[in-house]
Parts: sequence; structure tokens; C-alpha cells
Amino acid sequence: MTIYVDNMQAGYGQMIMCHMIGPEAELHEMADRIGVKRRWHQGDHYDICLSKRTLALKAGAKEITARQAAAMRRRHRETGDHGSPAEAEAWAADFFHSRRNAGRLATPVGEPA
Repeated sequence: MTIYVDNMQAGYGQMIMCHMIGPEAELHEMADRIGVKRRWHQGDHYDICLSKRTLALKAGAKEITARQAAAMRRRHRETGDHGSPAEAEAWAADFFHSRRNAGRLATPVGEPA
């Protein structure tokens, strides 16, 4: 599996931050390798500054978009698998479309089924 860093650029104090995602064991291994403390782990990702992002890329992480990262994180929460960046946005669109349709098919509260 691969570690990914997105291209998000969110301000946090005087730093610019992005996300680093991947399978947990490999994610922690990469964090250790580039000098990111475990306390910055956010449950399913690390928020890392741009200098650490550069180190992660040099250490073999793959660059993805912020939208791909968000879709991959959602997929991991729902299925336990990140999937690939190439299919991430399509998977998320299908997931949310099916959720919206499932809500339309449900019987409203208080109405006969």
C-alpha cells in the first residue's frame, strides 16, 4: 500500500498544513521517518506542514488532490479500504448518490408503510 499527501493548503498559526493518509501501520512508519510526532495523528490521518510534506514525497509518498484525500478517507470509514486515488471521487459520488436515494425511499415517520 502507499502513503498519500494531498495538496490542501490550510493555515494553522504561521504554518500551512495538508493531510497525509494511508494504512495505519505504514502511516505511522512514514510519520516516524519524517519526524512527525504521534500526537499529531488525527484518527485516520496526520495533519502535516509543507516542509514535512516535502520530506514525505522524497520518502516515497504519492501526491493526490484534497478532494481525492477526502473521498479516500470517507471510503476508508465506510469500507475499511482507502481504494485508489484514480477512483476516489467517483466512489464518493456513487456513495452519496445512493445515500440520497435511500433517504427518498424511506417511509416518513408517522406515515403508514
